[in-house]
Amino acid sequence: MNEQAVQIIARGPRMVAETAAAAIEAHPLLEASTFSIIEEDETAGRWRIDAFPVSSEEADGLRELLTGYGELSTITKTLADADWLAMALSGLPPVRAGRFFVFGVHDRGRAPVNAVKLRIEAGAAFGTGHHGTTVGCLFAYDALLKARQFDKVLDVGTGTGVLAIAAARTGSRVTVGTDIDRVSVRIARENARVNRAPTRFAHANGLSHRLVAGSAPYDLVFANILARPLAHLAQAITVNLKPGGSVILSGLLRSQARFVLAAYRSKGLRLRRRINRDAWTTLVLER
Repeated sequence: MNEQAVQIIARGPRMVAETAAAAIEAHPLLEASTFSIIEEDETAGRWRIDAFPVSSEEADGLRELLTGYGELSTITKTLADADWLAMALSGLPPVRAGRFFVFGVHDRGRAPVNAVKLRIEAGAAFGTGHHGTTVGCLFAYDALLKARQFDKVLDVGTGTGVLAIAAARTGSRVTVGTDIDRVSVRIARENARVNRAPTRFAHANGLSHRLVAGSAPYDLVFANILARPLAHLAQAITVNLKPGGSVILSGLLRSQARFVLAAYRSKGLRLRRRINRDAWTTLVLER
């Protein structure tokens, strides 16, 4: 948006915050909004929504929706003209998820010796490992690796590339990532280079890109996006998955899990595991 970037923050009880988050997801004009929901104060039972609108219209819509919940305290902060996301992430601690240790350059000396080290610089892309959806995917993948290896892996909505890079670093021969955002694809490629991961990325909407089709079918598909796109892609993901292959889905609130799961069950996939973290759910399915 032409005016300065803003951050909209809403604080309140968990149930109210989760209901508001679900309302954002369900809103036809706001469902693609970038936001997170976390537990800010366990003792006080206070949860927090952080939203980052990309237009004045989106900002107005988010404010109108959030202020409609009387138990939420909503404020708007103006962000400086800088790479505010990277600045904020520079103060985040590293994340351990099973065998994986996700860190930024500021924590490169803190990685455990026995961990699979993933240095991820976010820039303007989503997926540092701190969000409940990304952590859930890493935990799910770590559990699957205890039983088998995955020769070919696809990461839909790759963001920073962290999941595709994790697959490449743990023995997958072919790893492909896609994103609808060109900036994310550029950042993912940079992260793959830093991690010496032979991962290929494509700017694509859907799974028809030649890079995706050329490596199909896959042993494992990650899709950490939003609930509605997850359901919409159920057929395409199933077609690109080998029999016996696995799917790790995230980016959905707990309240949305049934809706997404129904879409994949209708294609013959079976639920193998569900991981809940904060207000988010990760689903592990098998064809």
